[in-house]
Amino acid sequence: MQWTDRIGLRLKLRDLHILLAVAKSGSMGKAAADLAISQPSVSKAIAEVEHAVGLRLLDRGAHGIEPTIYGRALLQCGVAVFDELRQGVKSLEFLADPGTGELRIGCSESLAAGFISVVVDRLSRQHPRAVFHVVPADPTALIDRELRQRSIELAITWAPESSARDDLNIEILFNDRHILMAGTKSKWIRRRKITWADLIKEPWVLPPPNSALGSYIAERFRAGGLEPPHANVVSFSIPLHHRMLATGRFVTLLPVSILQFTENLPLKALPLESPVPPRPIGVMTLQGRTLSPLAHAFIDCARAIAKPLTKR
Repeated sequence: MQWTDRIGLRLKLRDLHILLAVAKSGSMGKAAADLAISQPSVSKAIAEVEHAVGLRLLDRGAHGIEPTIYGRALLQCGVAVFDELRQGVKSLEFLADPGTGELRIGCSESLAAGFISVVVDRLSRQHPRAVFHVVPADPTALIDRELRQRSIELAITWAPESSARDDLNIEILFNDRHILMAGTKSKWIRRRKITWADLIKEPWVLPPPNSALGSYIAERFRAGGLEPPHANVVSFSIPLHHRMLATGRFVTLLPVSILQFTENLPLKALPLESPVPPRPIGVMTLQGRTLSPLAHAFIDCARAIAKPLTKR
């Protein structure tokens, strides 16, 4: 049987959408309720998809309905199909009205507080009715979960190791480095000379030690012959970092881009060389994925704002 007979004429987008809903919910009843259709309609749609491809796509397991190996393969294609359709609709909306659009961007908490906020501010002036969804997360989660599962259109974060780049387009924007910071009320900002021995027993605010960033910081300390500081407050939250430093008691390591892109922060860099070397910050997209016009505009704007940093 030719492709046009089996798939082109028989496989319907509606049936594929129902298959995705069943796989997500693990139940035909739940999928029917979510889609506001009857359960027999769901069963019929699944049967028609299985008939079209000639393979069993779902099995009933201990935890409900689960995709077979054939089902998982088709579901992966289905996610890409509906994602491309969404991107196509976004392009049509943007062409009809260039001032609108919707974009989902992934980044770290620190980039959201600095660099990304500057890009969004500038771009939102050009596209006043555009909506920007900023999704802060750990770099590993951004790439492996959000970007590869197409929950976001692009990610701006630390560039991953070469082994994790196979399916990504990566453009380096600038190098960022973590520097030692304290609040403007801290006794340490009046010191001209500071050693790590002075600070190691101070209260610290640091990212979770089991995160990609927390592990990297600890490894860099040890590589430099230093024991990583003990964190009294553990969080990615930049507002929490700011609040703790504002007390004058805490110290931390934060990317220098926060100071470069955020005005009037009650923070100061301390005169002590950080053991954490600079790392490239890049914009990442999935290879082969169609980007919306607003995503292209966002990347162009990010390049322009990052350009002065590349010259320093």
